[in-house]
Amino acid sequence: MSLFSLSGKVAVITGSSRGIGKAIAERMAEQGANVVISSRKAEACAAVASAINGARGSQVAISIPANIGRKEELQHLVQETTRQLGKIDILVCNAASNPYYGPLANIEDDQFRKILENNVIANHWLINFTVPQMIERRDGAIIIVSSIGGLRGSPVIGAYNVSKAADFQLARNLAVEYGKHNVRVNCIAPGLIKTDFARALWENPETLKRATAGAPLGRIGEPDEIAGAAIFLASQAGSFVTGQAIVVDGGVTI
Repeated sequence: MSLFSLSGKVAVITGSSRGIGKAIAERMAEQGANVVISSRKAEACAAVASAINGARGSQVAISIPANIGRKEELQHLVQETTRQLGKIDILVCNAASNPYYGPLANIEDDQFRKILENNVIANHWLINFTVPQMIERRDGAIIIVSSIGGLRGSPVIGAYNVSKAADFQLARNLAVEYGKHNVRVNCIAPGLIKTDFARALWENPETLKRATAGAPLGRIGEPDEIAGAAIFLASQAGSFVTGQAIVVDGGVTI
């Protein structure tokens, strides 16, 4: 069996109706996983699950909508996945939000709270709901999609960057806590990726030029280029990797 095979595994991916999450779900399904498509909008989730099932020629994807800002919906996501598919082997915390652009001095308290709650605390909730069954089976892979923003400052997305830096530490701490149970926790830190979430940063030619000026590869990334890292971390290929942040940014941070 391939080191990258996910045959027999069940993967829950939040924010998977589009962008990076969708690419991760599609590629994990290609590697043999049953995947759960989850985001706020039920119709969008159902459409992605249907497309994956059509491409694979079998029922390998289901949709379970959930708003990451609502704890009870995340609990339902875990419970319903377990009811329908029997277990969760892989959890990808990909969904995030950023309602504010500008200096930290001007951010409203509610905006800052929403960023921290959706990007950090919601991950903590979802992991806590999922990890007991992984501990019981002594097997599990948890992946948090962070950002290279968590490695540096910004006058525009500083609050978002604070939350993504916190995700690095969340993964490190949980890796220490759960390592003895053979449950691995890692982060992926994408650079600028061509998604709707980052559209404001790549759609404008001048902004795109500035963003890629210091990139050794001279371009922004595609969602599939993050999916590969997720498959590595979720599979046997990444079985000795935990507590790490894998940077996938075309070399921008070097």
